[in-house]
Amino acid sequence: MQTRRLGRTGHMSSVAIFGSFAVSECSQEVADGIMESVIAAGVNHIDVAPSYGAAEERLGPWLSMERERFFLGCKTTERTKKGALADLQRSLNHLQVDSFDLYQLHAVTNFEELDQVTRPGGALEGIIEARDSGLTRFIGITGHGNEAPGVLLEALKRFEFDAIMFPLNFIQYANPIYRMYAETLLLQCREKDVGTMTIKSIAKEPWGDEEHRYLTWYRPFTDSVEIQESINFVLSQDVAGLCTAGDPQLLPQILEACQNFTPMRESNQVQMINSANQYQTIF
Repeated sequence: MQTRRLGRTGHMSSVAIFGSFAVSECSQEVADGIMESVIAAGVNHIDVAPSYGAAEERLGPWLSMERERFFLGCKTTERTKKGALADLQRSLNHLQVDSFDLYQLHAVTNFEELDQVTRPGGALEGIIEARDSGLTRFIGITGHGNEAPGVLLEALKRFEFDAIMFPLNFIQYANPIYRMYAETLLLQCREKDVGTMTIKSIAKEPWGDEEHRYLTWYRPFTDSVEIQESINFVLSQDVAGLCTAGDPQLLPQILEACQNFTPMRESNQVQMINSANQYQTIF
């Protein structure tokens, strides 16, 4: 699988970053099988969070044996210094590791939340303390929703984050305002040498009244051709990689699509963006 440099971290991350929500609701035996497939595919970067059900506990036995194999990123939705430090320590215990490679402010969705985490006594202060204590090497921030690119642009003005994560897919790019901010964000990250990761690469539309047949909170693309095209689109942007969707049924197709990634011509990207009006955006 192709690897790309994750900004100033210097890590050559696999373009598929394992979104560990996929092991949030399964037994350890099933999780073991998933991890074997992840390793076999060439994935060397894990994304996890305490809000991902039992994911941390399921990964713990693997990381206790295979810590050096993976660049390990974790996150907190706590907004205070005290809460973030407590979250971080619990995650270390669950994952059976001594430190993280990357610890991130999670799901900072608007400017009010950005103010909360960056003010004195906010979560960022706690993560800086953790970095200075050797509990994480790098600090990142993730955003969700339509405001994500704009919020992250402002975040980069307030602190030298080492990595960011935000939604990117061809349907979101059909929104000209979202695309403008997203492309500006990616340019800023390139100039500042910030690692760029994306989420929601195969998001199709909201579930609506339909029964949820996958663990994703949105209805995903499930056809192998559509998954390949969606991933080709995302990985043709100036990003280090994408987080795999948090569903064990979809994971094999996503890993295969990342292994088979082919850069997409700009004309084909435009065609995909122009086709997005048949779908309802998830945000």
